[in-house]
Amino acid sequence: MKLPKSKQSEKAGLVPGTIIYTGNKRNKELCIEAFDYNKDFIEEKVLKDVKEAFSYEDEDTVTWININGLNHIEQIEKLGQHYQFHPLIIEDISSTAQRPKVDEYEKYLFIVLKMLYFDKNQNLKIEHISFVLGTNYVLSFQESEGDVFDPIRERLRAAKGRVRTLGADYLLYILMDAIVDNYFNLIEIIGEKIEELEDKLFDKDVEGNITGDIQNLKREILRIRRAVYPLREVVNKLEKSENDFMHEKTQHYLRDLYDHIIQVSESIDIYREMIWGLMDMYMSTISNKMNEVMKVLTIMASIFIPLTFLAGIYGMNFENIPELKFKYGYFVLLGIMVFVFFGMIYYFKKKKWL
Repeated sequence: MKLPKSKQSEKAGLVPGTIIYTGNKRNKELCIEAFDYNKDFIEEKVLKDVKEAFSYEDEDTVTWININGLNHIEQIEKLGQHYQFHPLIIEDISSTAQRPKVDEYEKYLFIVLKMLYFDKNQNLKIEHISFVLGTNYVLSFQESEGDVFDPIRERLRAAKGRVRTLGADYLLYILMDAIVDNYFNLIEIIGEKIEELEDKLFDKDVEGNITGDIQNLKREILRIRRAVYPLREVVNKLEKSENDFMHEKTQHYLRDLYDHIIQVSESIDIYREMIWGLMDMYMSTISNKMNEVMKVLTIMASIFIPLTFLAGIYGMNFENIPELKFKYGYFVLLGIMVFVFFGMIYYFKKKKWL
């Protein structure tokens, strides 16, 4: 029997720095968008080739280059060679199994995050996303088109807020903040799913596999937890770092971002405990239903045991049973059996067993 290969097993035994895309979106087209701006100017373009991004090196502007399509390894390598990326960075960009982290280099910072969302079928999707922060640029790498950055694009176009007046470090902050803010929407959906399962558990006419739903929800929580928990360390390290890329003003915003991540983490822990509680509640509900069935069967057996005893005695084939010669013996026995039947029902009701 062959075991399924994990994403990490594809890289087992290879030389460190070997670039392999380990995701599932291998047929996605490459899409590159560029925003070049300052306080009074903005230029937005969709680039056909990664080489077109090499011209955005003006120190008077901030540049955001967003690459969609991690399966296009050659294009990412060209960009990495131009910006002098370490080979391990390009490897981590293309490896979707990489956990969230931050690495400091002499000329840039490298950050890995996870973008979480539910698709139309309410299935949890985890998208690998990486950032490279330089002096006046931010490079972002996504698996495919579609993200949570549309509000930021609108703010750049309309010059809303302070994004056009601050540097690349602030741009990185608001991109990370958009990802974390979407975590709250995710947590809200998880809460709604838990409430639905709670309602089902107390529904007497419940249908479907409740245990399967609970297990699926438990797996979703664990996947979210693995994606969110390392982010606390990432933001904490960025906040306390003394590099030239994160300015002091931006570090104040990072403290607020750290608080948001802590809040999300606490909500995940609470929902995780609630899901475990749902399983215990389900088992208790099943046990209670079984006890009710056993209670009814026990009462019925208790009622018919003395009746069976009486019927058994007078059903024996002995000739010297005195009552057999009695003219009204049959009716007397039926009367005794009816009396015993109703007497036991009265007794059970008096004991509140019925």
